[in-house]
Amino acid sequence: MTVGMFGAMKGIVPEQELNRVSTLVGMVERELEIQTKSVVGTVENVGSVTLKAGGKRLRPALAIVSAFATGLPFEDERIVRLGASLEMIHMATLVHDDVIDEARTRRGYPTAASIHGNTAAILSGDVLLARAMRLLAQDGDLRIIRKVSDAVVTLAEGEVRELEVRGDFGLSETEHREILAMKTASLIECCCRVGAIVTSAPKTIEDSLGRYGHHLGLAFQIADDLLDFCGDSAKTGKPLGTDFREGQATLPLIALRDNLTLDEAAFAEDKFGNGVTDVEISQLCQWMAERGSLTSTKEAARSESTQAKDALVDLPTTPYTELLQSITHFVTEREA
Repeated sequence: MTVGMFGAMKGIVPEQELNRVSTLVGMVERELEIQTKSVVGTVENVGSVTLKAGGKRLRPALAIVSAFATGLPFEDERIVRLGASLEMIHMATLVHDDVIDEARTRRGYPTAASIHGNTAAILSGDVLLARAMRLLAQDGDLRIIRKVSDAVVTLAEGEVRELEVRGDFGLSETEHREILAMKTASLIECCCRVGAIVTSAPKTIEDSLGRYGHHLGLAFQIADDLLDFCGDSAKTGKPLGTDFREGQATLPLIALRDNLTLDEAAFAEDKFGNGVTDVEISQLCQWMAERGSLTSTKEAARSESTQAKDALVDLPTTPYTELLQSITHFVTEREA
């Protein structure tokens, strides 16, 4: 995503600013390569597989752009190490998620669990998380350590809460959004706050960036859930309706429920997480398209995106603030 994201913003944001951010994100990538090496072969292999699958690198990019957006000085090497730590936390959650979801591929590549088995993947994911914590400890800023630690706790509890509601066809939108805030928005908000803290920005600036990250995280996850029902599998790297197949209610399904006949609702509930076929998923997607649930979900993502941009009002007007605004559009309108 990072290459595609910055490429899409050429002509919108000055090239000099894009290049400065791209350079630091590239340094994060190299730091990740260093941090995933290990004397234990399985640990290194799992890290290599996870890195090879690529990723959006959205979290370190947001920390970096947020630091620039404050207009205050910071150390490049420090934000790179912190960005790597934040991305490794995310990587660890992906490794664990693939075990929970029994996913064979991610972004078109075999998952670590499919290659090395669940136990090796879980333990190696734990190593990634431990190394992320070590980077934070080496940085030594207690405010950042507390922010990231709190975000990780919230994220993990959100994952457990999502597991608790798996199979609940009648999940409310309110509870669904609370889970999204915990499992996705918490870490993205944290990344933006870390960018402010490394520059010693005033609390008002940190809070503005935090609100931006919160709403951006919600927009990101809602858009991701939308792609699960209308995306191109060749681009997303997973089959349509993965959440439905696993019995996980997301906004497109929640929006559809009230627009189904009694027979259709009974059919959908019966198939929810219970061996649905590709043909039946196609029928579900067709209902979503015809009855407005895909449109309303897209509008929900755009609403969160707008709130993210509005949160930047206290920041100085610079090309980096414009870059943060542009990221909201890219996150909401992306195809993978």
